[in-house]
Amino acid sequence: MSTATTTSTSNDTGQNTTSRSTTQPTNTPTTQLERSAANRLRTTMAAVKLAFTWLGVRKTLAPEQRTTAARAFHADRELLSASKLILDTKNPAYRAVAAVRSEASGYWRTVTLPFPEAGIRLLPQNSLGLFATTMQTYRERLQEAARELSGQYDMIKSEAERRLGTLFNQADYPSTLDGLFDLEVSYPTIEPPAYLVSLHPDVYQAEQARVRERFESAVELAEQGFATELQRLSAHLAERLTGLHDGQPKVFRDSAVENLREFFERFRRLNIRSSPELDELVQQEVQVSNWHSVRRWAVGNRR
Repeated sequence: MSTATTTSTSNDTGQNTTSRSTTQPTNTPTTQLERSAANRLRTTMAAVKLAFTWLGVRKTLAPEQRTTAARAFHADRELLSASKLILDTKNPAYRAVAAVRSEASGYWRTVTLPFPEAGIRLLPQNSLGLFATTMQTYRERLQEAARELSGQYDMIKSEAERRLGTLFNQADYPSTLDGLFDLEVSYPTIEPPAYLVSLHPDVYQAEQARVRERFESAVELAEQGFATELQRLSAHLAERLTGLHDGQPKVFRDSAVENLREFFERFRRLNIRSSPELDELVQQEVQVSNWHSVRRWAVGNRR
């Protein structure tokens, strides 16, 4: 029988898994600047988690079906893993549902910073209102797209029966898609509970140290993420401006600069001011990629 699963956001695939892993702090000594940045994160950020309820569209083949498949290849069934898609993920109605999920996940990641606990990111507290409103809009869009998918559900099942042949199993399909596509935003508490102060001060202090290390690690993750993204965007822009294709200058698209401008805006909004070197590097890139200068240069090289 098909079931819906609630998962933390991940790549938009048909099969969902829930990860419980955490990112461990590195052994790199923490500077005073980084400690100050970590304290700012603790006082100005809110933890936010995005999870989806999603109908799994991939099913493992039954043992007897694996046996049949193994026999075709003269293989040992126990060493064979096989699955089937019970819904056509290329169907426009399904793709519309998946697109909203992808957009919502992308927005969540764009307006937040990473945190070293699976499924949790850090959102500026002064952005909570806009974030909540935007995510509610995504939820309404997802539910509307799910209703459209429900309207085509019988047709999609009939098509699956035709294409799957003997692999089709009615029991794989829920009677309705109601409630099987949804998103939920939560704001988990990551600070030690206050009651530990009086009940067990030593445990409270240990938890304070653990949370402090988590935020110091979050600073490292933010720095690494910004530096990696800046390097990728800058390299792409340079390649478009200087590279050749068949002896001719490559086509320059405004999106290459727009992506950098969006990065600069995001960096300005989420910068935790933990690395003067990174701040200086970003400022240099802002000057180099000035929109008007780059555009004039690109237009001149098209001629």
